[in-house]
Amino acid sequence: MKAHKDWHDACVEQMTRRRSAPLPSTARLTNLSQAVRFAQAIEIPGDASPEARFVAKLVQMLEKPVLFVDIDGVISLWGFDSNARPAGAFHNVDGVTHFLSSDAGNHLLGLRERFELVWCSGWEEKADDHLPYALSLPAGMPFLSFGRNPGRGHGHWKLAAIEAYAGPRRALAWIDDAHDDACHAWAAQRDAPTLLVTTTPAVGLSAAHVDELNAWADATTGAG
Repeated sequence: MKAHKDWHDACVEQMTRRRSAPLPSTARLTNLSQAVRFAQAIEIPGDASPEARFVAKLVQMLEKPVLFVDIDGVISLWGFDSNARPAGAFHNVDGVTHFLSSDAGNHLLGLRERFELVWCSGWEEKADDHLPYALSLPAGMPFLSFGRNPGRGHGHWKLAAIEAYAGPRRALAWIDDAHDDACHAWAAQRDAPTLLVTTTPAVGLSAAHVDELNAWADATTGAG
């Protein structure tokens, strides 16, 4: 019970500080992130007090959901009709030609209001090397790194890195062109709200996907 009380007091202290001493925006986000990570790191048992559960829910609502963004099949497109080419242009990325969707880039800019965007692609650090300049996206977005031999034969090769970044209690959405049965089973069993958005490589991230993501984020955070 002492651990539960300490957890409750720490979360309340974080929120009290935010009310009584306004900080620069980056500092507010840092303090909130610390509180969220603390809450995520502690399992809340079934007999936790209503106050503890309320604080946990409030912290979840205050934190932006994370949006994990694949690149190939979401931003880098292929398979479209050459006579009806989508908006965008061909770019050379380390000697490989990619058709990068300008619409997808614009959609991601709009999604930043409701999500923390994280690159979730085999491009890893190359995403930040190339996409900010090709699509006028902000530089410095976080990216996931993946083990070359993740040893996860029962699951999608990206799941371990996604779990490590988001933790067990943070709401997340993941847009990709290759979700499989393991992804959907994993999403269904998560404690936190989880949305998978699957694209087709010829179209990529569309306005309809953006509407779905924004509506989900508003419902998740209580902003709607």
